[in-house]
Amino acid sequence: MKTISTEQAPAAIGPYSQAKVVNGMAYLSGQIPLDPLTGEVVGKEINAQTKQVLKNVGAVLEAANSSLEEVVKTTCFLTDMANFAEFNEIYGNYFVSNPARSCVAAKQLPKGVLVEVEVIACVK
Repeated sequence: MKTISTEQAPAAIGPYSQAKVVNGMAYLSGQIPLDPLTGEVVGKEINAQTKQVLKNVGAVLEAANSSLEEVVKTTCFLTDMANFAEFNEIYGNYFVSNPARSCVAAKQLPKGVLVEVEVIACVK
């Protein structure tokens, strides 16, 4: 088992790692829209937050020797399903391989953000 850590994505804000690689698979912790340099939330709207989340996911995947194209499963959390259509449009631009997905409403997410995404991916 290998622990993944990169400064290109936000540091963990609790007792967990950005990702673990086990048996050729990367298991990423949920990413929220934090700027990796400042630790501050990026944007107040779903559009900006979703883009930052997926940028953070991409950075952790790269550190794990994987990529968005290698993702096999995502779990997405939205605090308001009224944001689903806009989230889905942005998501579709990043995950062109159409991985398996669950998308659920969450009452609240860390730091009051609107979206969180976790992924499982193959490692190259």
